[in-house]
Amino acid sequence: MTSESPTAAVLKIQMRGVYKAFDATTVLDGINLDVATGNVIALIGASGSGKSTLLRCVNLLEPVDDGEIFFDGVDIAEPGLDPDPIRRRIGMVFQSFNLFPHMSVTDNVAIGPRKVLGVSKSQARSDGLEMLTRLGLGERADAYPDQLSGGQQQRVAIARSLAMNPEVMLLDEITSALDPELVGEVLDVIRGLKEAGMTMLFATHEMAFAREISDTVCFLHKGRILEEGPPDQIFGDPREPRTKAFLQRVTDAGRL
Repeated sequence: MTSESPTAAVLKIQMRGVYKAFDATTVLDGINLDVATGNVIALIGASGSGKSTLLRCVNLLEPVDDGEIFFDGVDIAEPGLDPDPIRRRIGMVFQSFNLFPHMSVTDNVAIGPRKVLGVSKSQARSDGLEMLTRLGLGERADAYPDQLSGGQQQRVAIARSLAMNPEVMLLDEITSALDPELVGEVLDVIRGLKEAGMTMLFATHEMAFAREISDTVCFLHKGRILEEGPPDQIFGDPREPRTKAFLQRVTDAGRL
């Protein structure tokens, strides 16, 4: 699939002047970002730069204090808007797995389509098993979360989000809990989603992941997008001194 620029493609998400503070601490300071349909956008930057908060604002888990977030042309940051219909169309995978401990793996994946989308129990379980198999977890379908490794639980969380057939996926450090040998399996899933045209916005500390999978990389610093561009430019020839310093620290730590 050939990626198109935001000007050539249909814009799925547009952020204009997004501002968010917690008490006296500014976390997002005037974010402007366009996400074209089918594009994959990576958010990089130091811990506390605003990456996770930005994703939570897009999914309406955090209200913005100012600014606009357009989803298919509708300002979803408008006060009083019912967030549930929007969340059904935007999948999110968190750093923590948030699985139901009393449910099997398959039931964790199937509960959303059953309760929210009205899919029958048998169909939801069948679809859930298919999704788990794609993520290499078919043989663990009847297990419970506490019987899985952290990496396996993260893959279940991804399957649960995908089972809702979202139009956009928000991914917050999805490889952080994975053993190195499992990262490739998850990247294969994300790569397949990209090839199928899934729009994705993800925060990561894994620079190789960002460079490989993204169409655009945004470097956040103190709640602002300090630099934005294609991965080869950001990682190969960053223009901003703070971007260069951040990537040098990452390189020294062996993460790039």
